[in-house]
Amino acid sequence: MEENISQKEKEKAEEEMIEQAFQELLNDYLATKHRKRVEIITKAFNFANQAHKGIKRRSGEPYIMHPIAVAKIVCNEIGLGSTSICSALLHDVVEDTDYTVEDIANLFGPKIASLVDGLTKISEVMGSNTTKQAESFRKMILTLADDVRVILIKIADRLHNMRTLDSMPEHKQVKIASETLYIYAPLAHRMGLHAIKTELEDLSLKYENPVEYQELEKRIHDYRDEHTGLYQQFIAPIRERLTENGYHYDITARTKSVYSVWSKMQRRHISFEEIYDLLAVRIVFDPKDNQPEKWQCWNIYSLITDMYSPKPERIRDWVSVPKANGYEALHLTVMGPGGKWIEVQIRSRRMDEIAEKGLAAHWKYKGDNAEASNEVDKWLAGIKEMLEQPGTDALEFLDEFKLNLFAKEIRVFTPKGEMRTLPKGASVLDFAYDIHTEIGNSCIGGKVNHKLVPMSHRLQSGDQVEVLTSDKQKPQGDWLDFIVTAKARNNILMVFRREKKEQIRIGTTMFEKLLEDMKLPFGAENLNKALLHLKLQHKDDLYVSLAKGHLDIEEVRKALKKKSENKFVKYWKLQFFKSDKDKSVQDKDEKKGEVINDITADDASDFIIAPCCNPIPGDDVVGMKIDGDKITVHKRKCPEAIRLMSSYGDKIVPVKWVSHKIMSFLAVIKLNGIDSTGIVSDITMIISKESNVNMRTVHFETKDGIFEGMIHLYVHNTADLNNLMMKIASLKGVENVSRVENLDI
Repeated sequence: MEENISQKEKEKAEEEMIEQAFQELLNDYLATKHRKRVEIITKAFNFANQAHKGIKRRSGEPYIMHPIAVAKIVCNEIGLGSTSICSALLHDVVEDTDYTVEDIANLFGPKIASLVDGLTKISEVMGSNTTKQAESFRKMILTLADDVRVILIKIADRLHNMRTLDSMPEHKQVKIASETLYIYAPLAHRMGLHAIKTELEDLSLKYENPVEYQELEKRIHDYRDEHTGLYQQFIAPIRERLTENGYHYDITARTKSVYSVWSKMQRRHISFEEIYDLLAVRIVFDPKDNQPEKWQCWNIYSLITDMYSPKPERIRDWVSVPKANGYEALHLTVMGPGGKWIEVQIRSRRMDEIAEKGLAAHWKYKGDNAEASNEVDKWLAGIKEMLEQPGTDALEFLDEFKLNLFAKEIRVFTPKGEMRTLPKGASVLDFAYDIHTEIGNSCIGGKVNHKLVPMSHRLQSGDQVEVLTSDKQKPQGDWLDFIVTAKARNNILMVFRREKKEQIRIGTTMFEKLLEDMKLPFGAENLNKALLHLKLQHKDDLYVSLAKGHLDIEEVRKALKKKSENKFVKYWKLQFFKSDKDKSVQDKDEKKGEVINDITADDASDFIIAPCCNPIPGDDVVGMKIDGDKITVHKRKCPEAIRLMSSYGDKIVPVKWVSHKIMSFLAVIKLNGIDSTGIVSDITMIISKESNVNMRTVHFETKDGIFEGMIHLYVHNTADLNNLMMKIASLKGVENVSRVENLDI
């Protein structure tokens, strides 16, 4: 009886919690400027609540709390209206219950049904194998062409899942975090959702590298507390000057996010103390009537630089030319009190809303800034064009799309002065394809600022580019080495695919004619016989080789005339060689495998240490079982590992190091400092005294009293390496000692 009462009380408490969460959502919605469609939102909630009744999340809370939370993000943090809120509330109904898209359409209309269908299709395909996972991203991006709101709701869904990731097992956490960092954070960036992008990055780092995350979070927090007085001292005269000039404004201070600090430290191989732009000040002003926003931004800039000296190379003008995601602001860095560089961001209210809420706000203000609108619209059109390219491999598409999501931009000009936005590192050939596919296909070079350059020439912002073409030119294989845009790559590959298709057709005709001359039937038996004797893997290789003239027709004739080996003998020959090869690899890997304990697999011997990041015992690692039975071990923070985990989520194998002192692993440390007599000798002396460390190579260079060195070492684990680095860092004259994460040896 008591159990029944307790259960009833529990159910009542859950109902009250659900009702309270929904009321909060309604109150948030009513506080917006959207037209008030409370009735349909309430109807969507009641329907979803009934559909998910009795279902619990892994955390133990009622499932309906998740759709409500997603709807809140959609409303408050992205700024969408009732249609999107309803779709967020209903986004899991079709996937998790017996209701169909038709049911949703009958109850809520075709638009909401279409959004729910788009969200369901994304979720359905997530998963089981590589192709499906990559395809799911492709399908999600396809919705861009139909309704961007699907993407925005999906980002909201992912954000809430990341906020509640604690309840998932560790290997799931790593998979979801990697996927988020690889695709969803860049996607949020491109959609202009800065705050969400930052949170997704931080949460991903929290689960991928929890120790580093916590350490950095504490250091940033301490830095903020330490410099509160500096901030107040810095903004006091700015406040006074802005008020004198009649501006209504808000000034806030912010520190860099944990992920951006961590990323900068990894990218530049620097310590926390060497990051000088941790503190930034943001000024958001209400624009005065009858004065252009751009003019007012520069006026505020002038007021600030009258008081503080600017750093000329750190001025970023995204007011004149907004970013491709619609972002507008004026950034400058000035010398503040105490010799500290401080970044100042200047935005109007409109610019601030677009910066925080991205595309949703962009559409709201679409008429206010045609140029910013045009940039976003051009990007969406480019994505649609990329998707319409036939025969694109899903994984290839994912990598290319990701590259173009987060790429820094440059602005270049046509001979007539038309501005084009390209990713940083773009070549003349990328520019040619951006103008038109045919111009790209026939490109032979270019003129940059009236100087003749090859098509591989990397462009800089402000360059004026003229493309030179020839009717006789066609895409070459080496073109892929110096292009960075997905549009260029897809068009080049499309030409190659078209050529290959024609070569296969010609080669097939030649092979069929040969069989006819030899009075042999055209079938799998003769085809496999030719492939076996010619040592070719695939029939297409045979046909292409024939068409290109790389393979003489008489060689094929001789191959077809040869007698086939006894099938039993052939089987054993192949198996024998394969086994021998595999055994040698296995013997080698078993030695490496001794240091790793596989948590899930029975056989923990077939491991490969990834050469891209070269993990050593003590590093936080993850295993990827992609090719055959071998498990490749990467550092968790390795960029290649993050890429693989986002595409091959089901192939993640949890692995960990066991304690040992037998095997040695290669590591590289980088150091610099002030040159002095005997400094190299002191460093090598410390290393030679360490019983667990052996030097492989030592390289030092000195210039103008400053030395730089690279030392290749064999160590047992990270503890040995860190201990050695601390001892070297304590030497007088040594400024920085860091581990080189990605080795190229």
